Amino acid sequence: MKRIGTVMLLAILCAGLTACGEPAEPGNKLQEGEVAMAAKETDQLFRAEENFVRPIGRTYFINDTLWMALSGSGAVFRFSGKRAEVTLKGDQIALGQTNHARIGIYVNGERVVDDLLNEPLKTYTVFESVSDQDVVIRIVKLSEAAMSTAGIHEIRVNAVDGIQPTSSSARKIEFIGDSITAGYGVDDEVKEHGFSTATEDATKTYAFKTAAALQADYSMVAYSGYGIISGYTGTDQKVVSQLVPNYYDKIGRSDGKIDGTIDVIALPWDFDKFKPDLIVINLGTNDYSFTKDDAEKQMEYRDAYVEFLKQVRSHNADAHLLCAFGMMGDSLYPMVEQAAAAYTNETGDDNISVMKFDVQSATDGFAADWHPTEATHSKAAHKLIAKIKEVMEW
Repeated sequence: MKRIGTVMLLAILCAGLTACGEPAEPGNKLQEGEVAMAAKETDQLFRAEENFVRPIGRTYFINDTLWMALSGSGAVFRFSGKRAEVTLKGDQIALGQTNHARIGIYVNGERVVDDLLNEPLKTYTVFESVSDQDVVIRIVKLSEAAMSTAGIHEIRVNAVDGIQPTSSSARKIEFIGDSITAGYGVDDEVKEHGFSTATEDATKTYAFKTAAALQADYSMVAYSGYGIISGYTGTDQKVVSQLVPNYYDKIGRSDGKIDGTIDVIALPWDFDKFKPDLIVINLGTNDYSFTKDDAEKQMEYRDAYVEFLKQVRSHNADAHLLCAFGMMGDSLYPMVEQAAAAYTNETGDDNISVMKFDVQSATDGFAADWHPTEATHSKAAHKLIAKIKEVMEW
């Protein structure tokens, strides 16, 4: 295992455990004497199961590992103790040269690890103290699903009473979007640069900022280049392989395979695991690369949007649907308005609203490939928060 952080005793790192959450048994070759033995015997190992951690977003537990694919997914837990380390597991993408999953680990709200998962296993010492402290640790996948996945394999702590999941919020929001929602290039404010998972950060997006300001739990379903009728295209040809509706019912879609063997799109999402009060849909920027100002193509987008609203509603009976659009161009916004109206007329469901974001301004700069900067995301969040407070009475 690669060590990142304070070097710890080899005896502690290598001690085997009889069961998750149980103190380690004595090893065969302790070299550090009674102090090391005492420390080792208080270590406990946990898996990221729901009785120990609270999952964030869409996750999947298999073979003792909690897998994260989508932007912002992860887990959070609390404990009282002196030390914690987290071991993450990579998929087959970790063995390659690019598109590694970017991971952030936070201790009491402060990011202490920001790393690319480029090895099969990586262990991080995330907290150490000479006395017992109350600690909340949050593990977040900062990059998007399409490129790679990552697993929380082990959590080892020196704790008074093991680890526990934190409490859920009374408010829950799902965000459905494209590269904007995924935070494409937000850490690279050079507009001529291209895509990299290393410069994606879901926590700097309007979506994360909105959820944080409203103290809401969140789930993000976002894919760069994806749309409703077409993914991004530089020609007149529709890209039907990159459509969000095709993957909305799944854990996700990724080039990375869970545990090296499981295709993410083979796993249906259990919508009972996260029941949002509000669903924010921000899709159309990539569709516009296909429709441009062609009226017939724009109407195709509008009609497909209505069908997607029905699909979302079929899994979320009570959620308010908020259709937002416009950060990277607002030409399709009238179609979004028409789609929402047509959906209500057809279904009788009026638990829906629309909102136009302000188009990004040069004064706030541009991130990679002309994507929004964090400053733009912050302004968008401010506007979205006001709208949510209005429609949800939060």
